[in-house]
Amino acid sequence: MALGRNNFRRLLVTFGALADLAPTLTGATDFLANAEVMLRATLEAAGAREGILFTFSERPALLRSAAVCGLAALPDPSLIPLLPRQVYALTHASGPQLPSPDGTWRDLLTSNGNVAPQLFHCLAPLRVNHRLVGLLALGRPTEGGQYDAESLEIVQLLAHYIALAVQNQSLAEKLDRRVSENLRLLASLNDFCDHTLEAFAAAIDVKHVHIHGHSVRVGHYAAGIGEAMGLEPSEVAALRSAGYLHDIGKVAIDKRLFSKPERLDDNEFREVAEHTLVGHRIVAGVEFPWPELPDVVRWHHERADGSGYPDRLRQDEVPLAARIMAVADTFDAMISERPWRPAYDLGHALGEIVRLSPDKYDAAAVQALLIQVRRYAVDRSRQPGTQGLFGAAAPTARVGPPAPHNRFLGDQVYCNIAPTDVDNLASDLNYRLNRGRTYQLAGTPPPLSLS
Repeated sequence: MALGRNNFRRLLVTFGALADLAPTLTGATDFLANAEVMLRATLEAAGAREGILFTFSERPALLRSAAVCGLAALPDPSLIPLLPRQVYALTHASGPQLPSPDGTWRDLLTSNGNVAPQLFHCLAPLRVNHRLVGLLALGRPTEGGQYDAESLEIVQLLAHYIALAVQNQSLAEKLDRRVSENLRLLASLNDFCDHTLEAFAAAIDVKHVHIHGHSVRVGHYAAGIGEAMGLEPSEVAALRSAGYLHDIGKVAIDKRLFSKPERLDDNEFREVAEHTLVGHRIVAGVEFPWPELPDVVRWHHERADGSGYPDRLRQDEVPLAARIMAVADTFDAMISERPWRPAYDLGHALGEIVRLSPDKYDAAAVQALLIQVRRYAVDRSRQPGTQGLFGAAAPTARVGPPAPHNRFLGDQVYCNIAPTDVDNLASDLNYRLNRGRTYQLAGTPPPLSLS
């Protein structure tokens, strides 16, 4: 830079301006929050009284103010539309331009915006890789007259770095928009998949009059159990979808077996048990976003003691998602009416599941089920004049749906259990898990808590 000795101060100011640009160039600070700082530093270094820092958008071709200094009563934002020839001229300009009052500015700007181009005495295009990203428009020089060669060199130097800052801002905005759009699309896709699978679950159950809604409810219960266990949202979504499809193999089972008013004989039971293998074959050939779904379909009837089917797996041989599904499936089956028995009431069903844990059901999944039921019971118990299983306050008549924040059981389930009843069941589960020990040995699971 050809700066004389009398311009040493301007050299220092220029370096100061570069220092001001550094945080924005490195992404350490937000561009728009610091655009005015960069513009003021440039005006001081170039010896300008006022100016505007514009960003450029291609569609439509438009200059939009990011910062304004020294010019009062301008619209915010200040806008200048550009014609194609003007975009071309700014993109290919050799450096800062000094438009003359006789109208040569028309080669670079239009007068169709809300700011008069005649205000500008120096126009410095901001370009990155031969692409226009913005414009530095400076007003009158501080000392009057025109900008000298040294001032233009300073403007050109700073314009290069400001262009990089503008480009970084533009890329960050585009990335944010794309991420937001992708998240919206993903949410829309997840909703579509969820609704589609829910409709498919209803289609699975419609063949069997006595299990209408079973698959949808199991998906809902499994997701609620997963939430109470602290699983990630993606894992909860996988549980819900697996619940919708866990009984898909029943489409191949004779529906008379589901309407039989007495218990199945051995041959009939084996035929019904085949639904796990049939379902696995169906879903294994489909590319789901949840890789564990086929295993859940196959193993949701396995039990911790090896008494389940089809593969007689034990304890940790069964994936967690399948163990959760086993609890959700059993819970809904117990509280639903069947041709050979009436529905269990809520307290009876939970008591049976606790009694069979941890020998058959995963204790952590059962604990999570109790947590969700307790939350539901807390909402219900706030209604006066009710009585629980063991004398505690609880609803004694079917009432309307629970508060919107807790619909775990839905309004189709008669809630005859109080929070204290659930606490007693949790204590029983703790006792069974620790086999009656009043102390804890190294390596044994810690006591469960619903608090």
